[in-house]
Amino acid sequence: MGRAASGLVRAARHIGWYWASLLGDNHYRRYLQYRRQAHPGEPVLSERDYWRRRYGADPGGRCC
Repeated sequence: MGRAASGLVRAARHIGWYWASLLGDNHYRRYLQYRRQAHPGEPVLSERDYWRRRYGADPGGRCC
């Protein structure tokens, strides 16, 4: 793989990470990392419960 192709792959990964951050795709993963570091051995929320608790019953500015 050439240098230019390597740079394009790296740029695509950065863009993918940024896009995932904007959409919230990595929030649950960051929550798990935090809980394991700050509160080892304690139970963690399931991904479904995490999102329910994060947004609660009031959708706020969300449309759906």
